[in-house]
Amino acid sequence: MAKTRTAPAKASSNRPEERRKVVATNRKARHDYTVLDVYEAGIALQGTEVKSLRAGHVSLNDAYATVTDGEIWLRGLHIQEYDFGSWTNHEPRRARKLLLHRSEIARLVGKTRESGLTLVPLSLYFSGGLCKVELALVRGRAKHDKREAMAERDAKREAERIVGRRIKGW
Repeated sequence: MAKTRTAPAKASSNRPEERRKVVATNRKARHDYTVLDVYEAGIALQGTEVKSLRAGHVSLNDAYATVTDGEIWLRGLHIQEYDFGSWTNHEPRRARKLLLHRSEIARLVGKTRESGLTLVPLSLYFSGGLCKVELALVRGRAKHDKREAMAERDAKREAERIVGRRIKGW
């Protein structure tokens, strides 16, 4: 009998498990825009903002990011005031700084100067206890493009249904 060798166990990393607890998503963004590139950014928050986020009191509907003095700021993000906060409560719609590497910021500055490109948050989540934003570089869609995308999605869905029925023998 030949002995089988098993691969050595992976060395454990100091990084916590990658658990993503999604707090909010911007579903309308994928409909209104064509996503060109996606970045993960940290977000600078105050204490009561974090507590309100953990409770799920946030809206990404009107949020967008701007580049100001070499920094990226998230504007229009609505985080409801914390119910049990005191005079230290935060402003619901204040501008919040996004935390990215300098090379990523430089790349985004160059791309946003192109005509028609915008930075839009797709989702807000907690990863390893830290609040992160999934930021997308997008181009706006015209009305007919939205209709084409919906038609393609419906056609793909119908094709999957037909394949599923064939497999089941219907």
